[in-house]
Amino acid sequence: MKNKIIQWILITGGASCLFFILFVMQMTPVKASGLPQMPTGSIPTVTSTAMGAAVTVKLDQEQINVRSGPGTLYPKVGVLLAGQVIPAKGKSPGGEWILVDYPGVEGGTAWLYAPLVDLMPGSVLNVIEPPPTPTPLVTATIDPTLAAQFIVTSVPTRLPTFTPPAPLQIPTFQAVDVGGSRTGVPPGLVIISLIIVGALLGVVSFTQRR
Repeated sequence: MKNKIIQWILITGGASCLFFILFVMQMTPVKASGLPQMPTGSIPTVTSTAMGAAVTVKLDQEQINVRSGPGTLYPKVGVLLAGQVIPAKGKSPGGEWILVDYPGVEGGTAWLYAPLVDLMPGSVLNVIEPPPTPTPLVTATIDPTLAAQFIVTSVPTRLPTFTPPAPLQIPTFQAVDVGGSRTGVPPGLVIISLIIVGALLGVVSFTQRR
């Protein structure tokens, strides 16, 4: 019995000491170490830069040609696709061609045919003097000796003279007088008289038989 009491005292005392230690640890303030802070500074704001004058390739065009000058006589230096936007720098004196930025070519600029693109709203283009017209690479020359072989000189021939036909002779006819008076008994009257006489003789012969 005594041993059980001693065990109970030891267990109770040990538990009490453990609770006391935990209580003391909770009541003791803990000094938190300072965490390093992120340096503060001004963050630059990203703003869009205005493009300025620009043109857009019309959507109904699969692609358009880019030329070194304002005209079809200038060589083609590239192409642009439908819907492509490109900065514009000026226009030709007539306004039919537009000068645009086109890196990769001499001078970094090229020309587009104005009816194939749409000018961005608010775009103002100054007139730019076009570059000189390029000279043809090959000048066509004609060899006189070769050309002489294909030149045919025709000898003029005199046309036959016109001989007028003989005058047309129109025959003339004598007029015949068909309205003159006739003499003698007409044949028709004789035939009618014979028919009447024959009929009378027939009637007389028929009455005598009766």
